[in-house]
Amino acid sequence: LDALNSSPYKNLSVCMFLFVSDPRVKGWLLLENYTPTFIFSVFYLLIVWLGPKYMQNKQPFSCRGILVVYNLGLTLLSLYMFYELVTGVWEGGYNFFCQDTHSGGEADMKIIRVLWWYYFSKLIEFMDTFFFILRKNNHQITVLHVYHHATMLNIWWFVMNWVPCGHSYFGATLNSFIHVLMYSYYGLSAVPAMRPYLWWKKYITQGQLTQFVLTIFQTSCGVVWPCAFPQGWLYFQISYMISLIILFTNFYIQTYNKKASSRRKEYQNGSTATANGYTNSFSSLENNVKQRKQRKD
Repeated sequence: LDALNSSPYKNLSVCMFLFVSDPRVKGWLLLENYTPTFIFSVFYLLIVWLGPKYMQNKQPFSCRGILVVYNLGLTLLSLYMFYELVTGVWEGGYNFFCQDTHSGGEADMKIIRVLWWYYFSKLIEFMDTFFFILRKNNHQITVLHVYHHATMLNIWWFVMNWVPCGHSYFGATLNSFIHVLMYSYYGLSAVPAMRPYLWWKKYITQGQLTQFVLTIFQTSCGVVWPCAFPQGWLYFQISYMISLIILFTNFYIQTYNKKASSRRKEYQNGSTATANGYTNSFSSLENNVKQRKQRKD
């Protein structure tokens, strides 16, 4: 190994790393070959492109019942992954600053098994987009949404083949916790009677941004205080987290800050009348009536 890491064999060792997967995941479902993951990703992008065209002249589907079941299922799966990752890290005595992929003993295998489910959950989450298409919520199929869903499945195929434990645990643990909050919110919002009581959507986005910042910090620790974990993966993760911070920050500004600003302008221009403690907006009333006519859910 020392000979391979020294010149002129350094490039050869990098190539070997790229083509030799971790033997601990040999034969695991979807990990043996990259082709299925690639095909699923292409299929996803085709549905994103063709789905709205197909639904253009059709009535939107309600999907209310299946949405409740789907979001409940992902909430429970995320909770399971979060619990197993936290306990696995504790049992293996993982180092927060840098943890290699072979010193945790049996805890490493526990982490690997949970992270396979995390990888597989990224395939299940393609359904988020398919439900948007079926319900004709095309405004929610943004560049951020498609980029995040399409890349995560592919990234985690490579993670599972080359660095399936060790320092890889942190981002997945945080993301699983955020998904417990997010999918429970989506599941409750599928029930019309619950919608008036759901006030924390904005804070979920804030939690996602916090997650990316914390992941960058923890990943950077592995760069400053290196261990046997591959440095290339650390730099890649930092770059990917930065791209998500940029996109999610733009989404946050467009969704919350601009809406709040437009509401203030409407109020200042007198377009919203307030009487007896109630706010009356004829335009919003008309929009609500139109939405009820279009879909009953």
